[in-house]
Amino acid sequence: MSAQNLQQVLDQAGNTVEMLRNSQLGAYIYPVVAPEFTNWRSEVRAWRDTAVLYDQTHHMDNLFIKGPDALKLISDTAINSVANFPVNKAKQYVPTTPSGHVIGDGILFHEAEDQFVYVGRSPAANWLLYHGETGGYDVELEVDRRSPSRPMGKPVQRKYWRFQIQGPNAWQIIEKINGGTLEQLKFFSMDHMQVAGARVRTLRHGMAGAPGLELWGPYESYDRVREVILDAGQEFGMLAVGARAYSSNTLESGWIPSPLPAIYSGEELRPYREWLGADSYEAANAVAGSFVSDKIEDYYLNPWELGYGSFVKFDHDFIGREALEKIDPATQRKKVTLAWNAEDMTKIFASLFDTEGTPYKYFDLPNANYGSSNYDSIVDAGGTNVGLSLFTGYSANEKRALSLATVNPDVEIGTEVKVVWGEPDGGTRKTTVEPHQQLEVRAVVSPAPYSVTARNEYRGGWRTAQAV
Repeated sequence: MSAQNLQQVLDQAGNTVEMLRNSQLGAYIYPVVAPEFTNWRSEVRAWRDTAVLYDQTHHMDNLFIKGPDALKLISDTAINSVANFPVNKAKQYVPTTPSGHVIGDGILFHEAEDQFVYVGRSPAANWLLYHGETGGYDVELEVDRRSPSRPMGKPVQRKYWRFQIQGPNAWQIIEKINGGTLEQLKFFSMDHMQVAGARVRTLRHGMAGAPGLELWGPYESYDRVREVILDAGQEFGMLAVGARAYSSNTLESGWIPSPLPAIYSGEELRPYREWLGADSYEAANAVAGSFVSDKIEDYYLNPWELGYGSFVKFDHDFIGREALEKIDPATQRKKVTLAWNAEDMTKIFASLFDTEGTPYKYFDLPNANYGSSNYDSIVDAGGTNVGLSLFTGYSANEKRALSLATVNPDVEIGTEVKVVWGEPDGGTRKTTVEPHQQLEVRAVVSPAPYSVTARNEYRGGWRTAQAV
């Protein structure tokens, strides 16, 4: 009998690690949006030099939460405090399991009294949806799933379009579109502006290290709004960012987008796994990289390892609190950026043209990840594992291969380590993996965010390790 839920999928597979490492899901796709509008190198440089339009309409779930218990549901499942979460503010949302391991994260928008929207990847949306449906909360829930990775020519419909206007020239474009000056509110504050004669919602943001806005409105007005924004931005050097360039922003800004949701083991989570479908994100998830363990728990990460430690507030009861209270933050791994050695990167690309030997694992540009959740081993000079490299690619602004990682607390900034690039034994059966050999790539432990602009200008908490 075919599996009906995630627990049955795991039971039939027998070995959870092997199942996830050999997933046939294929490459993680940022759907619908064109790969490039000009070329990905120019699009990356534009968010630092001029201005860009990010199209975030299609790659994230929207979960609408409404009702008297909406805030209680959020508080009960978030490590963050919601003691100060008024209407027209947004907050990063980070839930953990009872063992204190991270499930995922996303952004919560407080749109009206007792009305919230979660925007982000599926694991945190699923966690909220499950507890909202089964926990006795007085809430109404509506989920608008991300667009299909491969729509195959079929129509795609979302409830909202979602854009961001970012870069040094962003505010000039925003005020031109608005038809007048617009107050630069505090970070993650929400308001409204005028676009093409319509009043749309806004969120004060700053993904490119300069004042910008996230905007959203009804999907039916997508084409008209996008055209107005790009027309207004033309004189300021605005470029539309395609799906290829989009994901490399996080390499500069320091957010780790896809840790493995820590829900695959433990009897306490069995009811949740029985609730999740056999076709859920969690069931199809693909784990990639050189780190291999027999224990799925070795892939779980706690808030400190991902740079979320300062988000943990014990002013409320929440799932995972008891476990997190027992953790000494000083002993935990810490989030860093790894700057990969240029000579070793040249070896990787040169191997593509070696007609006799087996090449190294292909390093795609600008996003080199070949799974949904990526885990490469980091070793020191003696070959001892000192951390995990979790998201890898190339920054056209920094002209470097970079990865976001978590390393042992005694590994200092400036230390040279090695990232084991490629999977052992020629690779797994994932569709994204070709026969290859491994290479230990030298890398320098560097700050996160890596971008000097981001470190100096981002508000503490969004991409740094400071609290929101």
